[in-house]
Amino acid sequence: MRQRSLWQETATPAVSLRPLEGAAEAEVAIIGAGYTGLSTALALAERGVAVTVLEAEAPGAGASGANGGQVIPGLKHFVPDLVKDFGDALGRRLHQAGALDTDALFALIDRLGIDCDATRAGWLQVADNPVALEECRQRCRAWAEWGAPVRMLGPAEVRAITGAAGYLGGWIDERGGSVQPLSLARGLARAAMAAGARVHAPSRVTAIRPDGAGWRLETATGALRARRVLLATNAAPGRLWPGLSHTIMAVWSFQTATQPGAGVLPGGQVVSDTRRVLRYWRRDAAGRLVVGGKGRLRAPRGPGDFTVPERMRARLYPALPDQPPAFWWGGRVGITPDRLPRLFRLAEGVFAVMQDNGKGVAWCTAAGPALADLMAGAAPEDLALPPVTPLRPIPLHPFRSVYAAAGSLYFRARDALDRARPA
Repeated sequence: MRQRSLWQETATPAVSLRPLEGAAEAEVAIIGAGYTGLSTALALAERGVAVTVLEAEAPGAGASGANGGQVIPGLKHFVPDLVKDFGDALGRRLHQAGALDTDALFALIDRLGIDCDATRAGWLQVADNPVALEECRQRCRAWAEWGAPVRMLGPAEVRAITGAAGYLGGWIDERGGSVQPLSLARGLARAAMAAGARVHAPSRVTAIRPDGAGWRLETATGALRARRVLLATNAAPGRLWPGLSHTIMAVWSFQTATQPGAGVLPGGQVVSDTRRVLRYWRRDAAGRLVVGGKGRLRAPRGPGDFTVPERMRARLYPALPDQPPAFWWGGRVGITPDRLPRLFRLAEGVFAVMQDNGKGVAWCTAAGPALADLMAGAAPEDLALPPVTPLRPIPLHPFRSVYAAAGSLYFRARDALDRARPA
């Protein structure tokens, strides 16, 4: 099915690139020109490290150019859980990095002058049942204790900000915001190249082979030799390294958008709810209402695949004209079992990072300098990165479609039960 992506049609011009041709060398090779790969390449290039990015299609062709463009701060876990999983020092370092990731992103956009419709009006998480509202209180309280600019909202204030009825309340985090996601990816590519990085596309890597003290990356038209390699493919690892694709669940998120001037969210805030089967919405720079939610485990095949965001739009804003969406598209999201970033050492000098988990706009971009430190030879235990581990395949990964579908039904049932509980 042909998609019509809002971001593809409204982004800044594409970066003019050429495939890798012939033989080339670099200190560091990065596979994937999304937020992770490009921000790491930028940080390396600004330090004078010879870095080359190989991208199968174009910068932002994957999740970085298809996501909802919501800038949401922090990891999904707070200090106690992070300390339990990673120890006191690293747990607190990861939490600190997450707490500051939106600051880092917007500061980078400002410093580089990236034209990506960046706004910082805040992120709302809203609750439609008492269980969800208590979860909002806990998260708001935890961030407030850390010192973040957060506060609880009552039902009247939620409705005043969003224009949507039926919510018991929620909370707002002023650190959040939005971007035009594909424009951000293209801006990062331009900035990395201006700093000295080489970016080649389309240049799909077909093989990675040992080559003396380094590695040889082969494409259809050339070969790149590098001392160190970072696989930054997130939701689209393919078959490039055995077992890597079995470390994540790649799920689809489907989105639709209206014509300009929908007249909702005049303050520019972005919104998501607390449901286990997540729903989210925002407005773009032209006032279009953009609505998204969990799709299927495959690419969209027809109009029926977009009924979830369309039904959601009708429920949220029944006064809007009942018209077919002006835009409709989907993108893959890489999800790890515990929703935490993963950093794998595949071989000596070869690393892979999996760190999207639905909050990748800020985290993946802000992690670039730390990943650059790693690729430049820094000890990983001193960085604000997850522990470096061997590959950790998800059990029964070949049957993921079966248990993912069952899990989706279970989570929908849990959401329905929560909504049925008395206040």
